Amino acid sequence: MKLAGFLLLLAGWGIVLAAVSLLRSGAPQSGFVLAGMGVEALGLVLTVGSHRLPRARRG
Repeated sequence: MKLAGFLLLLAGWGIVLAAVSLLRSGAPQSGFVLAGMGVEALGLVLTVGSHRLPRARRG
């Protein structure tokens, strides 16, 4: 899960950079930027979730 999270972070960053450099009009560019930020958020959630410490078992 750590690797998938980091790869999603990189992919989201690439989507944002590609949208800013390739698209000139406002609506499609902002849509792709928001999609890239969503991919980055998913990668961040996976990365943080895989780095959490496990809970101590009661018993």
